[in-house]
Amino acid sequence: MAPHELRTGTGTGTGPGPTVGFDLDMTLIDSRPGIHATYRALSAETGVAIDADAAVTRLGPPLEEELARWFPEDRIQAAGDRYREIYPEYAIEPTLAMPGAREAVDAVRALGGRAIVVTAKHEPNAKLHLAHLGIEPDEVIGWLWAEAKGTALREHGASVYVGDHTGDVRGARTAGALSVAVATGPCDAAELRAAGADVVLPDLTDFPAWLRSHVAEGDAA
Repeated sequence: MAPHELRTGTGTGTGPGPTVGFDLDMTLIDSRPGIHATYRALSAETGVAIDADAAVTRLGPPLEEELARWFPEDRIQAAGDRYREIYPEYAIEPTLAMPGAREAVDAVRALGGRAIVVTAKHEPNAKLHLAHLGIEPDEVIGWLWAEAKGTALREHGASVYVGDHTGDVRGARTAGALSVAVATGPCDAAELRAAGADVVLPDLTDFPAWLRSHVAEGDAA
């Protein structure tokens, strides 16, 4: 199969349609308030100073990369375990859906496709976020970052991957999927284009129209 060739899957819609992958943080959800609160709680508990304001500007990479800025190497694993443990208490309630998130997932379903979430986030916490916000993908796959996301995207037959970070672009390209980037996270439109994104949208509100056009072009080819 050639890169970007439209793959189809069995979703909850009316017929065969594309399998589309979505990143989570700053793509489907604005988790900054909750992550900020969790870092503050972790800082208070451990006595380690963490600049939560700065940390939430760097969302995307694995948690351990951020913790390495604040904790010595021999404490990173324990700090990460504790962060994930207290995360549901502090982060789920204040997190909001990004504009157009539900509509983007619904657009995949309307075309008979499958929507999957592939994220670097701890998978149980990712599922808590989506359940709380009423966003219901067909699959949620966690603990994957950048090129490693390509493995899950290939396994699930995704032809499109939507994300906000240059790492998401790399994941899509590794999978041979079309990279659709939204400029809603730490990387601006110019950075996303420079990283090789095939499509750059301001946010997810433009995604349903783009997807319908993309699928129509594939049907006509």
